[in-house]
Formats: sequence, structure tokens, C-alpha cells
Amino acid sequence: MTSERIQPQAVSFAEAVRFWLRLGFISFGGPAGQIAIMHRELVEQKRWISERRFLHALNYCMLLPGPEAQQLATYIGWLMHRSWGGIVAGGLFVLPSLLILIALSWIYVAFGDVGWIAGLFYGMKPAVAALVLHAVYRIGSRTLKSPREVPLLWAISLASFLAIAVLNLPFPWVVLGAALTGLLGARFSPRQFGGGASHAAAKPSAGPALIDDDTATPPHALFSRTRLAWVLLAGALLWLLPMAMLVAAQGLNSTLAVMGLFFSKAALLTFGGAYAVLPYVYQGAVEQYQWLSGPQMIDGLALGETTPGPLIMVVTFVGFLGGWKQQVLGSEAVFLGATLAALVATWFTFLPSFIFILAGGPLVESTHGQLRFTAPLTAITAAVVGVIASLAVFFIAHIARRSDAAGVPGDIDVAALGLMLLAALALFRFKVGVIPVIAGCAIAGLLLRLAGVA
Repeated sequence: MTSERIQPQAVSFAEAVRFWLRLGFISFGGPAGQIAIMHRELVEQKRWISERRFLHALNYCMLLPGPEAQQLATYIGWLMHRSWGGIVAGGLFVLPSLLILIALSWIYVAFGDVGWIAGLFYGMKPAVAALVLHAVYRIGSRTLKSPREVPLLWAISLASFLAIAVLNLPFPWVVLGAALTGLLGARFSPRQFGGGASHAAAKPSAGPALIDDDTATPPHALFSRTRLAWVLLAGALLWLLPMAMLVAAQGLNSTLAVMGLFFSKAALLTFGGAYAVLPYVYQGAVEQYQWLSGPQMIDGLALGETTPGPLIMVVTFVGFLGGWKQQVLGSEAVFLGATLAALVATWFTFLPSFIFILAGGPLVESTHGQLRFTAPLTAITAAVVGVIASLAVFFIAHIARRSDAAGVPGDIDVAALGLMLLAALALFRFKVGVIPVIAGCAIAGLLLRLAGVA
């Protein structure tokens, strides 16, 4: 018995806004979980977009630096309701997480020394180290096949690990080196660089979608030099005007202006997801500018994992702590200064993602699948595996030893290492979700602290 296929009705802008707002509050689980939620809601239930068109958009976003789940929401919103649809979809994907993280960051700096809160974060740190190890496995298993099949990709990954962990080279140089290797690889060894950001073949759909496989690309999504110029001009102004205001108010070398420049560069280096850019943020925020400490960076990552929105929202936490420590608006407005710094970090991190979608969507789609474009990105993804592995080493080193009040490492912290092993077992063997793992470790950390073990 066959059921009649009914074409879905057009979706109003107001209805779309309500959906994107709700998505912003339920987008837990990192990019994989967020993409799965969007697929269930948009492809399977609402039928706003077909499976093939959804995967086509996702493949595009996977080729770009930045948070792919947020960019995917921006892309679909743009496809449905033009530029404002993309801006609203991408903005509402981030807004709930921004507000939540500012509140949690204030609680962290104001009450983080309270015994029970310290116990919770003591347990979260080992969970985060296990999550980073799991990210190495997840990204590596997609990119690095057998060493016999792709020895160059394995070499790129190992070289990137050594460049960061041993030679302490800046992350941008690692990305540039990988991209150049990919360009050469596309010419001399194309079989090793043919993986790219691919996804499973689309499955047959249960019925027609509003944006179906054979739905014509709407006029606003077709490439136009004039439209591209206007979008790039608007994007440039949205970057230059806030930066000019920060420089005019406090100077080029002020904390807020430096944050704007730093997070703008970070936004252009997030190939492979948030875990890929964290070593760069760590190098700059912790080691170079000292806006926060290594353990605080791990705490911020834990908060980012347990709140909705992209994991790269950890920059909000970094900005808040940097603004709080530097008192960017003076000692009488510490909270306002920290909040402003968090907003600056978030604005300059996410602005390029909107520009990439609104300006580059039609252009990049026309080149998708061509090896000379995808090979450098495949090489960068291989480098990302090594970079994230170096980040795992950093985090494990921080939890492996107890620290005194001055932060000087002491004895081996057996309890923390034990929690990390249990978290890794839960993630790798039993496929437990991110939030249950962090919550379980946080409770275990609290109990260990109350028992006097930690």
C-alpha cells in the first residue's frame, strides 16, 4: 500500500525563527550530535530539505574553517530565507550558549574556590582529557586509513604532532605546511588525498521535501559578482568598525584590540572543528598573553562541552577570564569588562563563518569535489589529528600531577588519572555520550574531594 506524497508547504520566516531558537537550546553533543539533531528535525520530520541537499550543504561546510554545525544552520537558513534567514539561523545557534557561558564564567571566577565547585571541576578535567583523546580517534579514523594506503597523511600527522609538542611551532605554520603538502600531493600522489570531507551516500527519502533533490537553486543562491562584492564589503565593515572602536577607545595594544585580532586569526584556522584550533588558542591565550592558566583552559573546555552550541564557544570563556584578569574597563567594572571581552572574542570568532556562507556558498559549491581544492583540506585534516594529539598531551600533563597553591606540580595524581581512564573506557568501549561522561566524572570528583582523596 502506497501513501500519497504531499509537497510540504512553504515555511514562513517566523516559523523558521522559532525553530532556530529552539535548536540553539537543544544543540548538545558537539558537531556530530548537533548535525544529527538537524538531520532528524529538518530531513526526517519537517522535510524542509532533502537528504541529498542536506549532505551537499554539509560537505560544503566541512570544507570551510569554522564550526560546521553552526555553518550548516546558517547555510540552510540562507537557502530558505535569503541572507537574513542565514544570519538569524546562525546567530540563534550561538546566542543561548553565549548567554549561558557568560553566566557560568562569572560563577566560575566568583565562586570557583568554593570546595564543592572545585570538586566538580576536579572531576571534569580528567573527562576533558579523555574527550580530547577520543577526538583524536574520531578524526583520525575518518582521515588516516592504513599506513600502507596513505603513508603521506600519516607522515603529515606525525610531523604536525612533533611541530607543536616538541618544536612548539605556531599553529598557523603547521596548517600552511599541511596545505602546501596537499597541493603537491594532489599532483604527484592523488590517490592518497582523495578522501576529503566525504559522507555516506544519501538514502532514499520517504517523501518530497520543500527543498528537494530536483528543486532549482533559488536566485539569491546563484553566484553573482555584484552580490559577492556587497557581502564582502559588509563583512569587512562589520570587522573594521568594531576593531576601530576598540583601538580608538583603548589603543592598538590594548587587551580588547589584541583579542579581536587574535580570535579573528583563530577563526580562520578551525579546519577540522574546534578541537583543531584549541592548541592555537592555548598557545596564545595561556602561554603568550596569559589571559588564563592551563587548568582554567581545561575547565572552560568542560563548560563548553556541557552547554548547547558549538564547542568553539569556549572562546567566550577565554575572553571572559581574560577580561576579568586584565580588568579591561577598570577595577570598578570588572564584570562589565569581562562580559565585553567575552562578546569581543565571540564576535570576531564567528563573523568569518557568516561571511564564508553568505559570500562563498555559490562559489565554493561550484568547485566542490575537485581534487585540487579538496586535497589541501585533506592534508590539513591529517595535520589536525597530530595537533589534537599534542593537545591531549598538554591536558594529560596538567592532570597527571597535583599542584600546590602556587601551581607548582607535585606528586602523581592517581585519582585524576584513574578518572581519565574510566572516562576513556566509557567513551571508547561503551559509547557513552559526552554529557553523561562529564557529569559522572564531576560527581566522582566532588565525592573524592569530600572524602579528602583529591
